[in-house]
Amino acid sequence: MSVSRLVVASFLLVSADLGAQVQPAPATPAQQPAPAVPRVAQSTRASVEALIDRRWLLGRWLATGGVAGPARIAIAYGQPHARGRTVLGTVVPWDSVWRTGANQATQLTAELDITIGNSFIPRGIYTLFTLPTRSGWKLIVSKQNLQWGTEYDPAQDLARIDLRSRTLAEPIESLTFWLIPTAETQGSTTLPRGALKLAWGNVELSTDWRVGR
Repeated sequence: MSVSRLVVASFLLVSADLGAQVQPAPATPAQQPAPAVPRVAQSTRASVEALIDRRWLLGRWLATGGVAGPARIAIAYGQPHARGRTVLGTVVPWDSVWRTGANQATQLTAELDITIGNSFIPRGIYTLFTLPTRSGWKLIVSKQNLQWGTEYDPAQDLARIDLRSRTLAEPIESLTFWLIPTAETQGSTTLPRGALKLAWGNVELSTDWRVGR
C-alpha cells in the first residue's frame, strides 16, 4: 500500500472513532410538576324551603296538580363554618351589615306574597342581610338579587325587620337557616305561617312569617 493510501485510511479510522466519541447524549425528558392536590372549599352551599300546597292565581287559591304546582318560600345561602373561630364580634362584626352567609348573596325566593315580621314582601326574589348591634339584630330584605354577598346597597332596602335573639348553650358550627311551619288543625282557615330562624356560633335569631298580609 502506498504511503498516501495509508494516510487516508488512518485519517478515516480516526475520524470515525472521534465521531463515535462525541455523539450527543440522549435528551432527558423535562421534569413534570407534581399533580396538584385537591382541596375542599372553606364554605358549603345550603338551602331550606317551605312548600305551600296551593298558589294564589286568577284571584283564587288553585290546588296542586295543575301547571303551577306548589308554591315555595326558599332561602339559598353560602354556609360558612366556624372552624375554631369566634363568630360574633370577629367573623361577624358589630354595627356593620353582614352578608348572612358566604360568597354569593343569600337569596330569598317567595313564589307568593308573604309577610316577614310585620313587613309585607310581594312575591319575587330578594337578598337577605343582617345588621348586628348590641341593642338588637335586624333582618334586611333587599330588592337586589344575584349579586356577590358584599355588594350591599342601602338604597335597595325593601324592609328592615327586628329579630328576636337568644344565646345558645352549645355553639353551632355552621350557619343554618330554618323555615318552620306552624301546625294547623284540620279545617283551619288560617293561612300558612311559621318561624324563620337562623343560628351560628352561640346566637340564634328568629322572626315570624306568614302567607299574605
